[in-house]
Amino acid sequence: MPDGRVANYLCIGCPLGCRLEVEDDEDGNLVEVRGFTCKKGKIYGAQEHTDPRRMVTTTVGVTGGLWPRLPVRTSEPVPKDRVRDVCRALRTITVSAPIAMGTVIVGDILETGADVIAARDMPAA
Repeated sequence: MPDGRVANYLCIGCPLGCRLEVEDDEDGNLVEVRGFTCKKGKIYGAQEHTDPRRMVTTTVGVTGGLWPRLPVRTSEPVPKDRVRDVCRALRTITVSAPIAMGTVIVGDILETGADVIAARDMPAA
């Protein structure tokens, strides 16, 4: 029986959806990732176990636009425990149209290293 813990994850690194077992020792150090069939699975299991991250997709308010909300997303995944903070911060943001898809709405949101970018064009009304 291992001295650490074994956690189970469903890999989303590729379409196979491997069931992963990730073992760490009593100090929380990664010991082994099992159950993967590709390199992405091993990387995903280690990342999810030690530093889980998620992409954030939401909307921000728009003034003068064709629609009242602009879809936005992070440029890269943010720490999972910061997702709600990022969403709360974006709730306070309002931009003015027109906006081109890919425009940085907020750079380095909450010092996560991820920019928030427009996920579509927003023409002026």
